Amino acid sequence: ILASCPFSGPSAHAAPLLPDFSTATFVAGAPVNNLYFPLLDSTTRAFEGIKDEDGELTLERFELTTLGAGPTILGVQTTSRRDRAFEQGQLVEETFDYYAQDNAGNVWYFGEDVTNFIYDDNGNLIETNNSSAWRAGVSGALPGFAMPAELTLAFNYYQEFAANDAALDQGTTFATGQLVSLGIGEFGDVLQVLETSELSPDSREFKYYAPGLGLILVEEGLNEQLTDPSARIELVTQVNQVSAPSILPLLGLGC
Repeated sequence: ILASCPFSGPSAHAAPLLPDFSTATFVAGAPVNNLYFPLLDSTTRAFEGIKDEDGELTLERFELTTLGAGPTILGVQTTSRRDRAFEQGQLVEETFDYYAQDNAGNVWYFGEDVTNFIYDDNGNLIETNNSSAWRAGVSGALPGFAMPAELTLAFNYYQEFAANDAALDQGTTFATGQLVSLGIGEFGDVLQVLETSELSPDSREFKYYAPGLGLILVEEGLNEQLTDPSARIELVTQVNQVSAPSILPLLGLGC
């Protein structure tokens, strides 16, 4: 990975911004076509990698599929995306995430319906639960940005704001203009986002987004120096990339 224009690290964070939903305007049925977070087709994109926790290796896989129209939340018609997570081939979580894009190009995150699958030591399913599920408008929860329209370095924002449901994830625009090489190919103009949570101070990960495609790589379990990830989970399905326009409709891309 060749990084350009990164900010200096977590100490450079300003206090996270809670986006002002009251000033956002939406058009019912408008597509989510943000260059770095498009939800425009139903292709299932699969990601795989090995997680190393104290020498114990686990095969991780997750699959993202845009499903189309989701529920109306806070008066906004959302788009639903399914996220299925697997460990050692067993389904451990199935989530339905709800997004909508405002007229300024920001993609908002309105909540998630979650089912967690719990297994015994022999791999038998013993229970399920809905831990970490939340929806904007319920118990004081508010939507946050899944992807801001303007890519300003060091911009720190809430992705979700649902304290009662233990969902307070934050994103920070960490670097732009990166070149990322994966097994399926090479991607340019990649956006790098640092994700943290004030509820889990030791949880740090990078997510990488390619223009016209979206998420391509996740690095989990970063140390305090934001290095040495415990897992690198990358896009493994071959998908057709949408050509990015020559002039990006985004701000803050320069150093």
